[in-house]
Amino acid sequence: MLPSEQFDSTRVQNESKGIQNGDDEWDGTDIGLFGSNTGFFEAQGSAAELGYALSENEIHRQIQDFKEFCNDLYVDVVSPPFQSCDDDEIRTILGISSQSSEQIEVEQEGSYVLMERSFELLRRHGGKRLRSDGEKSNADSQTETTHSRGLMMSTEKIIELATENFIQSMSKSKEISLVRHPYPSSMTLARSADDLKAVQLVHNLLLSAEKVDEKKYERARKLLEECDRMSSSAGTPIQRLVFYFTEALYEKMDRETGSISPRGMGKKILHSLEDLQRTNRFRLSLHKNQPLSQIAQFAGMQTVIEHVAEARKVHVIDLGIRSGLQCTILMQALAARQERHVQHLRITAVGTRSRPTIEKTGRQLMAFAESLNLNFSFHIVMVTDILDLNERLFELDADEAVAVYSAYTLMYMIGQADWLEHIMRVIKSIRPCVMIVTELEANTNSPAFVRRFVEALFFYGVFFDSTAECLKNDERIRKEGESTCFSSSIRDIVAAEESERKIRHVRLNVWRAFFARFGLAEVELGMSSLYQANLVRQGFPSGGSCTLGMNGKCLTIGWKGTPLCTVSAWKFLRDSDV
Repeated sequence: MLPSEQFDSTRVQNESKGIQNGDDEWDGTDIGLFGSNTGFFEAQGSAAELGYALSENEIHRQIQDFKEFCNDLYVDVVSPPFQSCDDDEIRTILGISSQSSEQIEVEQEGSYVLMERSFELLRRHGGKRLRSDGEKSNADSQTETTHSRGLMMSTEKIIELATENFIQSMSKSKEISLVRHPYPSSMTLARSADDLKAVQLVHNLLLSAEKVDEKKYERARKLLEECDRMSSSAGTPIQRLVFYFTEALYEKMDRETGSISPRGMGKKILHSLEDLQRTNRFRLSLHKNQPLSQIAQFAGMQTVIEHVAEARKVHVIDLGIRSGLQCTILMQALAARQERHVQHLRITAVGTRSRPTIEKTGRQLMAFAESLNLNFSFHIVMVTDILDLNERLFELDADEAVAVYSAYTLMYMIGQADWLEHIMRVIKSIRPCVMIVTELEANTNSPAFVRRFVEALFFYGVFFDSTAECLKNDERIRKEGESTCFSSSIRDIVAAEESERKIRHVRLNVWRAFFARFGLAEVELGMSSLYQANLVRQGFPSGGSCTLGMNGKCLTIGWKGTPLCTVSAWKFLRDSDV
């Protein structure tokens, strides 16, 4: 276990030729959706392990790029004073609708249960949609509009219709009532030949997943061969989605049968410097062109700013700092504060590996703070095991206002219950004034394979639609990212089981129940946080497709009505004793 250390920029600068880091450009994204985490989660092929060094000139260039990028993104949004709005006004601005939480139950496996489960999943899926500005609430009207414009249906709608088609075909032999099902026949809505082909493609994929679940591998392979024929990594969003889910099913069969197929475990996934560079280019492009990541960062950090408004000394503990871009939002806001001038800002990054990458983030933040004339220090708490983490390592100052920031970090500990329990006890002992949690709104943690498969299909289907729209001017970057980030995440969720499965997501209601055990109470996000979220959304060409909503006191960020991630704020109850 390594002790907490103050970040010494001079020492690191002098030793820069010995620092190993493989990124040839600044990784500007903190989206954290696809398995990149320099903190708790073991990032695949981290740059620190590849043995590449940067020169002092390269470090200087990266710091300058970092400063310029931060200024371009944030100065116009953070600097203007917030103009207060009442609750009704801000909700009108955002187009926010209420969204009730749902209870997810793990069911038994089997064909009959699969159909019942799919009914419930589709019913809940239709009910949880958020309405974006001007969005019609009637699904049929949306489809009519889509066809009148000569466009193909959305990936999400195609999956819905394919699932219905699958259920109907299976129900003929299982005699399941279709009364509860909310969607009309796929033959009625899918009027174009392309739509029908897409529905049939997803239908075959679902049938393949069912056969894999039943361990009818020969039948599954024949169906997957048909999926191969109809899908492509360079086709429509639905064809690309099926292409990568097909690969994941091949790998699952390979794992279970001990065989190696070209599309399964026989596909070599490299972790070279070139792979990392492609991944970083995709993440950076997605961060610049898709609103979700930046909206979450602004809403979360604005909430931190509100909770440290009276503090002279501020200490933020970041559980997964990555590039630290979220910290620049806080830094600019504190530097611009006219009243209650901040004497000192301290940021502590927590990690278990990839120390050189975290140190690189520290250098960039130190340079950025210097450009703002902000009294700033950067600390690293590095432990070899999360269970070694304790509050003494943070060297807390009684005069500091402490906040904890966790973005896409806790989900990587879901598979290790003792890690989650321990980190929550440590945070409770720190007693932060606020804890910000950003997580994906998905349920891919089910031990039931088919449930996990269908949930992941819907979730990534929305993301494929999103990247198709947001990266339409950079198809090469989009294709690279889907073949690395999306592919590896889908493979992990679909093909891996038990302890081998690293990527797990649970919905907000599950986190609520978990946090309640430790005496955490949910705090409503302030109007300024929602205002900032809306400003960021409006700044994107694709902002109209991004949907904001409220789930209780939590901000939900979605794409064309489907929630994809949540930003929530929490405080410990003083009388709690867990």
